[in-house]
Amino acid sequence: MEAQLSDVEAGRRFYGELFGWTFEDAAGEDTGGEDTGGEDTAGEPGGPLCAYVDGEPVAALVRKTDGRMPTVWSVYFHTPDARALAERIRAGGGQVLTPPYPVGELGTSALAADPEGAVFALWQPGSRPGFGRRHEPGTFAWAELYTRDTEAANAFYGALFHDALFGPDADPDFGRAPVSDVFPAEMPPHFLVHFLVRDVEAALGAVARLGGRVRVPPFETSYGRAAVVSDGQGASFALLQR
Repeated sequence: MEAQLSDVEAGRRFYGELFGWTFEDAAGEDTGGEDTGGEDTAGEPGGPLCAYVDGEPVAALVRKTDGRMPTVWSVYFHTPDARALAERIRAGGGQVLTPPYPVGELGTSALAADPEGAVFALWQPGSRPGFGRRHEPGTFAWAELYTRDTEAANAFYGALFHDALFGPDADPDFGRAPVSDVFPAEMPPHFLVHFLVRDVEAALGAVARLGGRVRVPPFETSYGRAAVVSDGQGASFALLQR
């Protein structure tokens, strides 16, 4: 899970204050307690600035290398074989937007889209396996796909990740819902990352104080009380109170 931002240092300040994250760049340099005066601390251009809670990785911030790229939070699906999964995505009617490529020694990544155009990423672990913590305050709690056809989404993602979503021991943290349940009907299909918070209202106040915006006020879901917000650069995400 990563945010693609024009200003990684501004993202460090925003999410560091909002969620209490500390940071290291890809080279392992601790940047969590320093103000770098606006200098990009993400290592090489496009390299990740890794976010931590209590020393465990929870997310990454990445500098956009092209201003035409969207400012977004990307959802990553874990896979032991990114190339094989990319072929299954194509066979299922999706697209592989960026074929699998190595991210140093951290792992292998790829970018894909489902048949309706919702974009997601793949991660084949190398030295970085993925989340060190989740389902705790300030960490990943849920990913919701807002789509126009939930049955088609269930068929597509079920074919890719059947056991994780529908198997007898499944405990998924990935849901599917109609776009119009929360967003205007013209909103394109997309993924929305949810971060757990203890108090949605208090977190909304912090978002506003830090220069973010409330996109959708709090609403009730089957998995908790959520609100959709964006950071100061426009990357949208959700706050979730269980």
